[in-house]
Amino acid sequence: MKKAILISCALFLGACSQNAAKSKHADMPIEDGKVYEKVLANGMKILVKVDRRSPVVVNQVWYKVGSSYEHNGITGLSHMLEHMMFKETKNLKIGEFSEIVAENGGRDNAFTGKDYTAYFQTIAADRLPLMMKLEADRMRNVRISEAEFKKELEVVKEERRWRTEDKPGSLTYERFQAAAFMNSPYHHPVVGWMEDLDAMSMDDAMDWYRRWYAPNKATQVVVDDVNPFDVFALAEKTFGKHKAVDLDPPKPQPETRQRGERRIKVHGRAELPSLLLGWKVPTLVTAQGDAEVEKEVYALEVLAGILDGGNSARFPRELVRDQQVAQGAGAGYSLADRLQTLFTLSGTPAKGKTVEQLEMALMEQLQRIKDSPVSDAEMNRVKSQVLAADVYEKDSMFYQGMVLGMLETVGLNWGKADEYVPMIQAVTAADIQTVANKYFTERGLTVGELVPDVAQQGGQ
Repeated sequence: MKKAILISCALFLGACSQNAAKSKHADMPIEDGKVYEKVLANGMKILVKVDRRSPVVVNQVWYKVGSSYEHNGITGLSHMLEHMMFKETKNLKIGEFSEIVAENGGRDNAFTGKDYTAYFQTIAADRLPLMMKLEADRMRNVRISEAEFKKELEVVKEERRWRTEDKPGSLTYERFQAAAFMNSPYHHPVVGWMEDLDAMSMDDAMDWYRRWYAPNKATQVVVDDVNPFDVFALAEKTFGKHKAVDLDPPKPQPETRQRGERRIKVHGRAELPSLLLGWKVPTLVTAQGDAEVEKEVYALEVLAGILDGGNSARFPRELVRDQQVAQGAGAGYSLADRLQTLFTLSGTPAKGKTVEQLEMALMEQLQRIKDSPVSDAEMNRVKSQVLAADVYEKDSMFYQGMVLGMLETVGLNWGKADEYVPMIQAVTAADIQTVANKYFTERGLTVGELVPDVAQQGGQ
């Protein structure tokens, strides 16, 4: 048996049983499906959702930092730090964190987004105390050597080359985002600009770590058949020992008003051209305190489903199958972004069709939405899809935890999750017309085009 198994239960934790942290509330009745909440004295929030269908626990720790917290010159720091969190700590050797998880029958990973960084494990329920001990350790005890930092930085650079620079579609989307947002930090790619990665230092990473990886900037989410009061007691013994960090919130960076159409072309090694159209729109976070704008947010969500919500939606039905102007077309919108975001339309022209013809077809679809109410049948289809998806997604313990963690981390209370379906059901055809006419204007449009260019003269 490897040392990792032994250290996990005996030396590092002291006990692997949930009974090790029984609280005075242990005998209280626990409701299945309910979310229990506790805020520790150091400001860390603990959320426990009871799900009795499986003996497997999902443990997630969310930090309120991502690429939108970065500024010019340090882009990519949050993502780089995610990599370093799997290295050495005061108590663990390089890579030992994941080894312990694997040896205990679990799996772990992490992801960085614009507005958060999250770490998670899926493992047998009786290993939850161990996971909490491990996460509490790396919250404040990461150790980074110069050699290990440089090695991992090259890994991140290669990731950027592989995921973005060598993929023309991804590169076009990155440059499209940068063109759409001038001063909003959504201008930055999550992985960072290569020039900033070249200049990144170990001190940059450690300063960022000490600044943001603190209990008062974190939320733990647990989904399992557990006693939430036992989890709270464990949290006090693990995360509770860390002190809060005195940190000013990031200054607001609202995007400056767009005063005209913006267009970019990106040349890349692609067989087919592609097109992106985007307009800046509100989110649930930016709409807080304004009931009318919040209503618009849900209307935008329904509109995305009208245009691109399965094979019977307008884009696949009309643009792909009927008109055959597009090989594929889609609509995208994220209502839970922390800052003002983009509502996007995208597509690849069909064989024999041009980008200009595709753009005209996409704009004609929007004009129809502006001019004519969406039919009752279409509205009912999207609302039924939303309801079905909500039921299906709740079958995933990981997704349940992800919704809670994401809402809390972007600045929305986790209870917002319960409002989603009823708010979608309340959207009317008139609401959709209103948002289409309000936000999809010529002056607010940004267009990105991928131009196939095998020669690639001058590089990227």
